[in-house]
Amino acid sequence: MGHAPQATTPVGSRTVSATATATAPLPPFTPEHDAFRAEVREFVLTELRPRAAEWEAAGWFDHEAFEKLAARGWLGIKFPVEYGGLGGDYVMDAAFVEELANCGSGGTAAGLGAHVSIAMPPIWKFGTEPQKQRWLVPGIRGEKIGALGITEPGAGSDVASIRTNAQRVDGGYLVNGAKTFITNGVRADFVVTAVKTGEQGGHQGLSFLVIEKGMEGYSVAKKLEKLGWRASDTAELAFEDVFVPAENLLGEEDRGFYLIMANFQWERLLMAHGAIGSMRLMLGQAVELVGERTGFRQAARHAVAEIALKLAASESLTYHALRIFGAGGDAIREVTMAKLVSQRNAYEVAESILQLLPGGAGEWDERRLAEIDRAARDTRLGPIGGGTDEIMREILGKQLGL
Repeated sequence: MGHAPQATTPVGSRTVSATATATAPLPPFTPEHDAFRAEVREFVLTELRPRAAEWEAAGWFDHEAFEKLAARGWLGIKFPVEYGGLGGDYVMDAAFVEELANCGSGGTAAGLGAHVSIAMPPIWKFGTEPQKQRWLVPGIRGEKIGALGITEPGAGSDVASIRTNAQRVDGGYLVNGAKTFITNGVRADFVVTAVKTGEQGGHQGLSFLVIEKGMEGYSVAKKLEKLGWRASDTAELAFEDVFVPAENLLGEEDRGFYLIMANFQWERLLMAHGAIGSMRLMLGQAVELVGERTGFRQAARHAVAEIALKLAASESLTYHALRIFGAGGDAIREVTMAKLVSQRNAYEVAESILQLLPGGAGEWDERRLAEIDRAARDTRLGPIGGGTDEIMREILGKQLGL
């Protein structure tokens, strides 16, 4: 029996059938991706990880980190070459995020990732050519750092409850309101900001304005202290009669909800890849801990085996979602599952290693103890950020027709 030809989409150096990816056993990484991964790993281990403790203590990582990534083109991995990017694919971006976890500081990884994977993609996808030249190009060069402003005090990330208001005035908008838990909020040169422009707000009256540092009435209300992600600057932002010119409107007015949803799948999938990188690092540490101590009992070895199992399960779901997403398929269900499982597993892995420590860790060196301690704090955010576990279960239920 003949078969109709199938549409194909490039993924790395392969061409993959968009309809076959749901069951295709092929791994998503090519030799080119593996070579890139090795290059990133060496950089992270030599340039970022040695400064993790310093940056954690300071509650801030140096801007030099952005500059060094920009020099290698890694702030623009999947952005077009004409804007200074590498023109890479989603799989390349996923490999980068996994290796970035080796820096040993969730806050550093989060701050770099927020600029690359959360703030700039909406400008790339929805911005006009002048907007791309104004924010995307210098963003790829590390000259301007971005943030995404959605979450509000008292409203969380529920777009239907956004209160920050943008009133139409001659030549632009007058913005009043506040945002909170904004990663890169202190250092950001521009904030892609969700505002209410319609009477209804939510799905029908939400827009995005790019609000820039130095605009009168825009201020960083405070830098927030956190349990984890301590090296990332997280801020509460205030807007008091901030005039934003009409040319800073990103996309169409009152269509901002669709801008949010366009990047949600990739943001959540990247969180899963970050968790995989973190679990790989922790598995290595657990093997060292148990392997170096003959006094550990069988239960400890079994605990490490469970860590390996959690990692393998997370990899399987995440790479399955990556294959579908990278081929242009609808991956909402798979991404949701990957995000749920990987974030939960990463937190449980960190907790299980902490439970191993009192049972005979002895004088396990301070650096490794500090890294596990940070991982336990940093992974706690996983089931909350990018959509809580409750929201993920609700999405999954709807995908199952419930």
